[in-house]
Amino acid sequence: MPLSANSVVVLDFETTGLSPNMGDRAIEIGAVKLLNGEVADTFQQLMNPGFRVSSFIERYTGISNNMLRTAPSCAEVMREFASFVGQSNMVAHNASFDKRFLDAELLPLGIEYQGQFACSMLIARRLYQDAPTHKLGDLVRYKNIEHDGVFHRALADSEMTAKLWMVMLQELQTRGVMEPEFAFMQKIAKTSKSALDSLIGKQARLARV
Repeated sequence: MPLSANSVVVLDFETTGLSPNMGDRAIEIGAVKLLNGEVADTFQQLMNPGFRVSSFIERYTGISNNMLRTAPSCAEVMREFASFVGQSNMVAHNASFDKRFLDAELLPLGIEYQGQFACSMLIARRLYQDAPTHKLGDLVRYKNIEHDGVFHRALADSEMTAKLWMVMLQELQTRGVMEPEFAFMQKIAKTSKSALDSLIGKQARLARV
């Protein structure tokens, strides 16, 4: 399993609602595989949840019931995605949401993944405390990250999250944290805002030893 934070799978789900515990299902997954900070591969697939989605979700995502009617089943897509991820660590914006749906879709298939999750939203809250909000679109505009204006489609959002992730890694490098490990990014997400400078300073000093 890659330890470096610049070799990860960045993923995003579009879903029928907010909670698999309430019967909601995934309807699209998009992912970007980063290897040494470069895009090595992408994954995108609609999936048929087995029931009609609401008109609100159709409008919000741009994914219609007609599009889903001919899409493969969630089980088929998630088997393919598990192979795509392999043993990689994973990143998502608001990762607790995506992890819930990943777990819910893989559990019936008896598939377990080896990698861990990091949340780009929580990390951005620590690194960009002056951002107006920490929604993905607002952070992309705040950091002047190039984008095509498409949001709430899985591959577009995972591509934007991957770009944001690399911007955050580059900014840590300017503060002396060269090629941080994935575990360090997880630690940032759990560190209080007031303790962040101390954490980064300590890590930078260790990097110089």
